[in-house]
Amino acid sequence: MIRKGTAADIDNILKITKACATYMIAKNIFQWNEFYPSKTPFLNDVNRGELYVLEIENEIIGCVTISTFMDEEYIPISWLTPNKNNIYIHRLAIHPKQQGKGFARKLMEFAEDYAQKNNYQSVRLDTFSKNKRNQKFYELRGYKKLGDIYFPKQSEYPFHCYELVL
Repeated sequence: MIRKGTAADIDNILKITKACATYMIAKNIFQWNEFYPSKTPFLNDVNRGELYVLEIENEIIGCVTISTFMDEEYIPISWLTPNKNNIYIHRLAIHPKQQGKGFARKLMEFAEDYAQKNNYQSVRLDTFSKNKRNQKFYELRGYKKLGDIYFPKQSEYPFHCYELVL
């Protein structure tokens, strides 16, 4: 079941994202670290009503943020659609023990359905340039890679920006 996330869910979500960071680091993917993701972005997501969690048998196994807020890092990207009426995907995470079972796909389908039902023009996101698995995941869903941005506190390597026009 996918539902809105609450402040009470954040400690469980942080356990998931830390497990994901450890899993990625073990594969030499330095996408998440001790600085990100942290509690503050998730609290902001809850306060804006943009955090969603995926529960299986009353246990949170994943999360996603579906936001209308465009980060300033995205400004230089030549998006396929105008910078209005877009959805931004952030902090998609599935606990490593639950990965490979279609749960990330389920969260993305939920986000894309949400965008379509609410008449947004596109879904935008970024993914780490060294995370080939994520890039393939989004490209197989029809997302187009448009350019690179940097998050210096996360990595010296770029993050690729993607957009799916609805």
